[in-house]
Amino acid sequence: MAHDEGLAETLRSDLAAVPELREIAMFGGLCFTSRGNMVCGTFRDQGLYRVGKAQVPRALSLPHTGPMTLGERTMGGFVTLDPDGFADDTLREHLTRLALAFVATLDPK
Repeated sequence: MAHDEGLAETLRSDLAAVPELREIAMFGGLCFTSRGNMVCGTFRDQGLYRVGKAQVPRALSLPHTGPMTLGERTMGGFVTLDPDGFADDTLREHLTRLALAFVATLDPK
């Protein structure tokens, strides 16, 4: 399944100020990286955020979020944001901040 270009464009706008931002096709969607590390992306018709394992419970307490699963496997450190939540600028901004804070702790690739 191709990624949703509308979601991708929203993420591009959300991440406009992020240095060294790159786009990579991944997970059947589009992934945005900073310094070589994934920050967020699109997955099917959802947003996907890499918040780190420690922040997953906090992120999952937010409305419209869920665990990121591929088949039967839950991907640790990632949460999804459903289309209704993706329309909420404040919610997206919060998840983007969590993801950027986590990625800032990682070494560049």
